[in-house]
Amino acid sequence: MANIRLRFAPSPTGFLHIGNLRSALLGYLLAKSWGGKFILRIEDTDQKREVEGAVEKLLAILSWAGISFDEGPHLGGPCAPYTQTERLPLYQKHIQELLDKGAAYHCFCSAERLEKMRQEQTEKKLPPRYDRTCRDLSPEEVKAKIAAGEKYVIRQKMPLTGDVTVYDELRGEIKFPASDLEDHVLIKSDGIPTYQFAAIVDDHLMEISHVTRGDEWLPSYPKNILLYQAFGWTPPKYIHLPLILNKTGGKLSKRQGDVFVEDYRQKGYLPEAIINFSALLGWHSKDDQEIYTLAELEKVFDIKGLGASPAVFDLDKLDFYNGYYIRQKSVADLSQLCRPYLDAKVNDDQLDKAVTISQDRLKKLSDIKELTDFLFSDQLEYDSQLLIWKALSLDEVKNNLKEIEGLLASISAEFWTREMLEKTILEWIKANDKKVGDYLWPLRVSLTGLKNSPGPFEVAWALGKEQTQERIKLALTK
Repeated sequence: MANIRLRFAPSPTGFLHIGNLRSALLGYLLAKSWGGKFILRIEDTDQKREVEGAVEKLLAILSWAGISFDEGPHLGGPCAPYTQTERLPLYQKHIQELLDKGAAYHCFCSAERLEKMRQEQTEKKLPPRYDRTCRDLSPEEVKAKIAAGEKYVIRQKMPLTGDVTVYDELRGEIKFPASDLEDHVLIKSDGIPTYQFAAIVDDHLMEISHVTRGDEWLPSYPKNILLYQAFGWTPPKYIHLPLILNKTGGKLSKRQGDVFVEDYRQKGYLPEAIINFSALLGWHSKDDQEIYTLAELEKVFDIKGLGASPAVFDLDKLDFYNGYYIRQKSVADLSQLCRPYLDAKVNDDQLDKAVTISQDRLKKLSDIKELTDFLFSDQLEYDSQLLIWKALSLDEVKNNLKEIEGLLASISAEFWTREMLEKTILEWIKANDKKVGDYLWPLRVSLTGLKNSPGPFEVAWALGKEQTQERIKLALTK
């Protein structure tokens, strides 16, 4: 394909929603797979909702995820500026063109009149939409109202009859009855364009070839196409990505769990996992492969794998991916990633050992604290009954721990390794015809104070000889 250009056009209104990351990722992958450009445009025309510093946070989280751009406000490019509030003269020029063509009109209806109109429509169980009161004002009437200082918006003049036919790359041809379309606002009373107008003008001027966006925008698609037709422009190809639902079939919402990428990063989800998981929300590879790095996705991603059916956000699946990528990390790399979740007093050696014995059990980096708290506790608190294995009595447990204590005392600190501990204890148990559980269960509980934890050999190695002996002595006092 020639001159492939896709864009990601977020509003700087806060943190990045996981659905927006998915849209950005799929647009990025399509651009890469087609050998095109990927552009960042900031759509900041909704000044009331803008959050200070949101653009910087957005760039930081996208960089963390590995998504890069060829043009944008932070890079420049042939279509600068890439921030909509810096492009206002362009919108004024193009709205005047529509007014001159009769494809748009001034509307002087007050907010009070519009509210009353919508209330009456709702009471009559009619769809709330503008009643086109100002649609047929004469040029003279318009001039007089403007001269009198009356406030106005500019609306798109929609066809009143027939169908508007659009084409979506995933769904094919879709027809919308013109009677269902409202003469919506293109320019607000403060002169700022609405999203629906600014996005179309910018997509044309920036030569965007494909628009990727969520399928919640499908109802506005005919309005977009009518704007292109009014200007006499060729529209880009539209790809409305499938909706992301939660496991119960509803839309993702903050009330039901985290929806912002920053939340997942803070909890210790790796960018590799977020990317792998997000790519498969609505896309399937032809060979049913599940594990993909971003570099691999750039090579194999194909629009043919995209479907129109809703995708399900399954947190268990995200945990699976995150656990997988955590296990691929070296202990040194994983230790540095886990450090922010542990007390600063934990030294590097302790941290490496904590990571080593918990790496296979981590679902997210923040789990490191809960999984290894017992290693850094000055004194374990647990019920002595937890030391009992099956039908053993407390006296039998005490005797078994004393035997283990004596056995461990014979191993010098120099040879205090997981392998040596396991070899020494298991060979002794076998040589004395003892039961493994009768010794290893109380040993593990005495070292961790937990019902579930890593194995006793790993824990003893991580604690070191001195602390291991102290914890067994504590258990004997219980």
